[in-house]
Amino acid sequence: MTIAHDEAVIDASAVDAIFAEARTANTFTGEVTEEQARAIYELTKFGPTAFNSQPLRVTYVRSAEARDALVETLANGNRAKTATAPLVAVLSYDTSWQEQWDNFLPGYNAPKAMYDAAPDLAAATGNNNAHLQAGYFILAVRSLGLAAGPMTGADFTAIDAAFFPDGDQKSFLVVNIGQPAAGAWGEAKPKFAYEDVVRTV
Repeated sequence: MTIAHDEAVIDASAVDAIFAEARTANTFTGEVTEEQARAIYELTKFGPTAFNSQPLRVTYVRSAEARDALVETLANGNRAKTATAPLVAVLSYDTSWQEQWDNFLPGYNAPKAMYDAAPDLAAATGNNNAHLQAGYFILAVRSLGLAAGPMTGADFTAIDAAFFPDGDQKSFLVVNIGQPAAGAWGEAKPKFAYEDVVRTV
């Protein structure tokens, strides 16, 4: 047990499943049902984002044709595990996320003009907050008893061309999802200690 276990309001088994004992899996087995796929998003959406903007978009890749197209865009070391994972998600952000302002923050759209006038700021905000949501997505996968294998080893320009040719989304992460199979992970890698990364000012 750690101080994190002692201080958490969820039980120790949940702390372990979501954080302390969870690992990035490299081999997968089992299946991921449509209900589980939906539940992953239903949990993800509750995480905070700037202005409640929720720019993350999730593309679940299930068909053989789409899976083959995705695998071709991946680094060689990521192809086999993605080809056989029960479910694969392509995470992207909505490039026009601010156009949904009246849906995600009704009654207060004054800041929208700032983003409309600054496309680079809008893109950075969408990208940054979608990355934040990607963290929630991984924790949601773990909370369902599944393993996640997030990957950035991919040609995201090629992914965008294959999956989002209209430019309405920009991809940034591929996540394999399923039950961990034999050899899913090697020896646990070291994590930085509190004293190494935290300071109080």
